[in-house]
Amino acid sequence: MSDETKSQLIWTLETTHPDMVEPMKDVFRQIVDPEIGLNIIELGLVRDVIINEDSAQVQMILTTPFCPYGPAMLETTRMKAEEYLKKPTTIDMGTEMWDLSYMEEGAGAEWGLF
Repeated sequence: MSDETKSQLIWTLETTHPDMVEPMKDVFRQIVDPEIGLNIIELGLVRDVIINEDSAQVQMILTTPFCPYGPAMLETTRMKAEEYLKKPTTIDMGTEMWDLSYMEEGAGAEWGLF
């Protein structure tokens, strides 16, 4: 996957429920990785959001497979999505490895990354 493709990730939600994209991102911006201090949208950890008739699915990755806060962040993401969408929600762990190009533009500026 090229860097341009990574930074232009499109959630399924953008096609099926475009009016819900920004509110969903706002919900996810409340979830901060405590070690890094950036939220899961800034980090690019949410890879897809799919809303079905009676359920929802969030595909997510972590910055590292051994993130000590990973289980708590995954559960918080599930709970926040479920609360907002008012549908049972599952989290599916993606298999791709996270890298800096997944971050929102400008999110790494305070680290001197961009």
